[in-house]
Amino acid sequence: MIKRSSDACAIRQATIRFGLIYWGGAFLSSVVLWILKTTESVDYTQRVAYIAEKILRYGSGWLITAGISYILFCLDRWASRRGPSESSLPIFVISSFLISLAAAPVWAALGYAAQAVYPLPQLAAHDWNSFINDTALGAALFFGWSCLFVSLIFSFELHDRGRRLAAAREEALSAQMRALRYQVNPHFLFNTLNSIAGLIEEGSATRAERMVLSLSTFLRATLSLDPMHDVSLADELALQEEYLQIERERFSDRMAFSIDMPEDVRSALVPSLILQPLIENAIKHGVGATVGKVEIALRARREANRLRVTVENDMPIEDDGKKPAGMGVGLRNVAERLHARFQGDSSFSSGPVAPGRYRAFIELPWRLA
Repeated sequence: MIKRSSDACAIRQATIRFGLIYWGGAFLSSVVLWILKTTESVDYTQRVAYIAEKILRYGSGWLITAGISYILFCLDRWASRRGPSESSLPIFVISSFLISLAAAPVWAALGYAAQAVYPLPQLAAHDWNSFINDTALGAALFFGWSCLFVSLIFSFELHDRGRRLAAAREEALSAQMRALRYQVNPHFLFNTLNSIAGLIEEGSATRAERMVLSLSTFLRATLSLDPMHDVSLADELALQEEYLQIERERFSDRMAFSIDMPEDVRSALVPSLILQPLIENAIKHGVGATVGKVEIALRARREANRLRVTVENDMPIEDDGKKPAGMGVGLRNVAERLHARFQGDSSFSSGPVAPGRYRAFIELPWRLA
């Protein structure tokens, strides 16, 4: 109801402005043409009388168009309840034509009435031919205005549809981003709870308690993030430190994590938790799948107007070259989130770069926090 009232107010204001321009243009055209065709014998008094008569005539025309506009606006409200307004366009055209024919003699009669109430002897007397000419002129002017007003209504409706469509697309994108982002937490939570259960079975209650506290801190931080809100790379790394605290309880003796990036790159914006699936894959399929020490290296660089981030780790590759089972979920999530967020202005790739070495690569537009 508030939205419709706001639209009606905007249409009313536009109608007043365009009506003044429309009838002001008709008035000026009439006066200029009359001045050009009159001889020099027409004195100043006659000119003033003619202009006064035209002001009254075209002023009354503007008032009549206000009534026509109200009728067409009510017709549009009726048509919108029955379906799309464009399907009722023939009705608008026919109605505009009939209303214009009905309003034209009224407008011509007002000119006669004004002359009768306040006669201007300087002007030629009205006759039947003048009435017919005035009626024809009024019909043309009113029909032209009606078409303009219908176009005005349609432009407001198209603008409103575009606004609602953009809002719907934004909502759909937000829902998609949330769905993809929230896929991260259950997958990570499942792995972490398994690790906690393992520590409890081993009798490491203190380590299990620390892992539960770290898990609580990490989940609290991640759940408070807006999936549509980007964070600086420094804040993203701070979140990953919370996650690494959890994994260090399991693999502190076999996991080495290094970060290599210039200080200015830390201010670059990235989607929140975009690195978490990559680091989780590196730990699960790298550290968790081997018995020796595993290095995980995160690098970030700015190249021109692009941000390039790589997560590289030691990982055993199966003989057939395929990725280990279960690894594709996190990588696919990252690829889909980047595509949804940047619509083709980003890239993601992953795969072995050397025997026993795996790399995930992200390229994003360079943006600062």
